[in-house]
This record gives sequence, structure tokens and C-alpha cells, in this order.
Amino acid sequence: MKHAFFVTGTDTGAGKTHVTCALLHATRQLGLTTVGMKPIAAGVEDDGRNGDVTQLLAASSLQPPLALINPFLFIPPIAPHIAAHEANRPIDFEVIRQAFAQLREQVDVVWVEGVGGFRVPLDERADTTDLVQALALPVILVVGMRLGCLNHALLTAEAIQARGIRLAGWVANRIEPAMARFEGNVETLCARLDAPLLGVTPYRASPARTAGALRLAALPEFAAT
Repeated sequence: MKHAFFVTGTDTGAGKTHVTCALLHATRQLGLTTVGMKPIAAGVEDDGRNGDVTQLLAASSLQPPLALINPFLFIPPIAPHIAAHEANRPIDFEVIRQAFAQLREQVDVVWVEGVGGFRVPLDERADTTDLVQALALPVILVVGMRLGCLNHALLTAEAIQARGIRLAGWVANRIEPAMARFEGNVETLCARLDAPLLGVTPYRASPARTAGALRLAALPEFAAT
């Protein structure tokens, strides 16, 4: 069994890292080896590492070199194409592809987390869509459940499908506990998104606990697991 997915979000702050970590835990609970990858990250902590990358490593089955998990790390927490330009270090898809290929050989499942939303520019021409196509991965959409999420989710799904990419599933990530008509919004997305709902995450639960709310069996790749 060798599978991989690209985790994107409706926007920055939708909860991609939290959900990706939960997906890692859920995969491990099935007895499968798994690793999280964040090809591009911007922003570092006091220890010189990116916080999202640190969380992904903590939830993974193994601890590969950082150069494989996070080939492109930029210091300022800004748009990646601007950070890459300022650092004079273009984002090279071939470097990412090679790192991804090495990770894929080591585990059963790789969860690749994107940066920001789905159409974030990565250089003068390419954006995240092009990276997903370069890696040839299906997409998991994390919907940050808050006012405005319906429009963001439907537009993101449209962008995914317009490029011939498979939207494999989506997660309703509860980031605002007091969101009005929460259930109605989830029902609307279930009716309009052409992909299975993998789960509704509890507010501020740990990734390990959140894993229990996810149904990987809704994905064909895991149906027989």
C-alpha cells in the first residue's frame, strides 16, 4: 500500500496543520506507517524551525531529515513567492518532487500539506495548483468553519476540479465554536461538494483526539483497510 494526498485549505488559518496531524494519527491507528510533508513554509520560531513542520514531525511514524519534510523554508511569515524572491531562492518543483519520492518509498501514506489556500502564488507564474499537478496527488480540502466558508469552500472545489484534480474528500474543521447554524452549513457543503465528508473536528481538540472524528474509510484508498 502506497498512497499520498495533498491537504489544502479554504484560506490561511483554516486549520490545515491541525487536520494533517490528525490524519497522520488516524493513519497510524490503522497500523500503517505515515509521514507529513510541508514542501513550502514561511515563518520560523525561536529555534529556527517552522512550527507547522515541527507538529507534522511529531505526528509522523518516522523522523526523516528536515530537507525532505520541508525543502523550502523562508524566515519571514509572508507570501511564499515574495519570500522566495527576497531570499533569492526560487521554489524548485523538481527538488520537491525528489524529496516527496524519497518519503513515499519509506512509508505507506504521505500527507502533503500546502501553504495558505489553494491558489497561493509560488513564483511569477506558478501557484499551488501547479505543485499539486506536479506531484499528481488527490486533494483533501480543510474547510475552516466560519462565516463565509461556504463561498470559500465552493470556489476552492471549483478551482480544484477545473484543473482536472481529484477532490478526494473534505473535513469540516470547527475553528469558531459559536458559529451560527453550524450544522446547516455542514449540510449545505455535503450537498454541494462532490466529495465525501471525512469528519467534523471537535473545537480545540488535540490531533490525536481529532483523529477519532475522521473516517479514512470514506476514501477508496482506505476502504479495505
